[in-house]
Amino acid sequence: MVNHQTTGPSATHLTAQDLAALRANLDEQLLFRQDQLIQLTGPVTARAEEQLQQRAAAQIEVRVKLAASARMVLADVEAALRRMDEGSYGTCHLCRHPIDLQRLTIVPQARYCTRCQQAKETIR
Repeated sequence: MVNHQTTGPSATHLTAQDLAALRANLDEQLLFRQDQLIQLTGPVTARAEEQLQQRAAAQIEVRVKLAASARMVLADVEAALRRMDEGSYGTCHLCRHPIDLQRLTIVPQARYCTRCQQAKETIR
C-alpha cells in the first residue's frame, strides 16, 4: 500500500492518479527487466550452447553488457517502488525539491530533478 504522507519535502505534488500511473509503469519495467535477465542469463540449452560457441566474442560481450545494464535498471526500478511505498517518491535526492511529473513520466525511476541530474552529469 502506498503511504502518501511524509515528514519533509515530498511527493505530495503527485496526485493519487499520477502515482498509480507511475507505479504501473514501474511494475511493467520491473517485469520486463526480470524477464530480460532470465533470457540473458538463464540456463543454456544444448542448441543454445552450440549457437553461443559459433558467436564471436564481441557478441557475447554485448550480451554480458546488456545483462549488466538490465540489472542496473532493475535495481533503479525496485528502489523507485520502495520510495513510492515509503512516501518519498518524486523528491530529488540532492535538492529535496519535487521532481517534475513530466520527468517522472519519461523516467519513472528518476532519483534527481532535471537540474540536479544535469549537474551530476556535468561533474563526471
